[in-house]
Amino acid sequence: KRKRLNTSVLYDSDESEDSDILVRKVSAKRHCIMDEDDSSEEQQTDKTCPTENVATSRKQKMFAKLKELASRSVTRRCCSSVNCEDSNSEGEIEEELRCHLPFTPTEGSETDDSSMKDFIVEEDDDDDDDDDDNNTEHLKSENRPQQKQLNSSNSELLAYYVPQLSRCDHYEHFKRIVKALLINAIDDTFLKSLYDGTRQKKYAQDMLLSLHYLDDRFIQPRIENLICRSRWKDRYKERVDCYPDVHIILKNSKNLSCQACGLKRSCKFNVLLSGKLYNSKTLEVDDFMSNDKQVLKVGVVCANRTRVYHNLKHFKYKLYVDCISVVELDGVEDEPVKDTTERLFSHLEESGWIQKRYDDLEDYMDDADSFQEEK
Repeated sequence: KRKRLNTSVLYDSDESEDSDILVRKVSAKRHCIMDEDDSSEEQQTDKTCPTENVATSRKQKMFAKLKELASRSVTRRCCSSVNCEDSNSEGEIEEELRCHLPFTPTEGSETDDSSMKDFIVEEDDDDDDDDDDNNTEHLKSENRPQQKQLNSSNSELLAYYVPQLSRCDHYEHFKRIVKALLINAIDDTFLKSLYDGTRQKKYAQDMLLSLHYLDDRFIQPRIENLICRSRWKDRYKERVDCYPDVHIILKNSKNLSCQACGLKRSCKFNVLLSGKLYNSKTLEVDDFMSNDKQVLKVGVVCANRTRVYHNLKHFKYKLYVDCISVVELDGVEDEPVKDTTERLFSHLEESGWIQKRYDDLEDYMDDADSFQEEK
């Protein structure tokens, strides 16, 4: 019941009085005018018409939603969701938000420029720059001990709650392995009880973790890589795996099939395999056919690969044999295992024996990593 303004008809602004031509000018904007009589009539119809009451309640619900949305975020737009029942009402709410709520600047407006002022540093004299550099260095030096303290506390918490994931240096792993092998050299049931889960103390679990680290992270990936890049026969690989001792001897060159890869080439090396079979985990020795030997004729590439492969494959057993020799040379009896182990371990560490064996392991790993691929 809104009345619109009638189109205003004006005379031409031409000064000539003889011109009778009418010029119709329509205003660009249309203003809505509510008469007092009309408003009173609307109030009466609101009371009488039920549809108008429904519209009023709907408006009230709409403004309630408006307040709820405005309290959350002014600039947040209303999006459709699964729980939304009437998408058209949300569109109306969004339009009402645009009309009633104050203007919020968008990206790239002046507020962004003003906020960027906090991050822009104007260039001053050299003295000011030096002062700023000194201040930043001073702040860094103050924050460093705090950061170190946080890192140490985090590592301690990780080691306490999840000991399997605690970080440990490679050399620390190696020292644990040496200590475990020394204990097993005195008490040959130690490694067996370690692997079957009998020993559950922290020091035993740390040693078991380091032993797995040596096998699974240091040795096994490299020997698998050596095998994958070779043409070795399975029978030759099994022989190298079974015999802990190897001697590679240079002989007269002969053109025949290599007993490692089966290719016909100039074979001038004899690979002599010997030693007792042993368990790779518990290091228990099997005396069956202890004097058995194998002599194989191979080429130069297979001979070098055999040397690198054998050094890694049997490194732990050779280290254990050296620990047995250390215990036998000590000759002290009637002493607790713990005291003997600590005393021997300290002596080996001070003399550089442990560091020398660790350097040998690193050399073997480097040889495996840098070994040429067979053409």
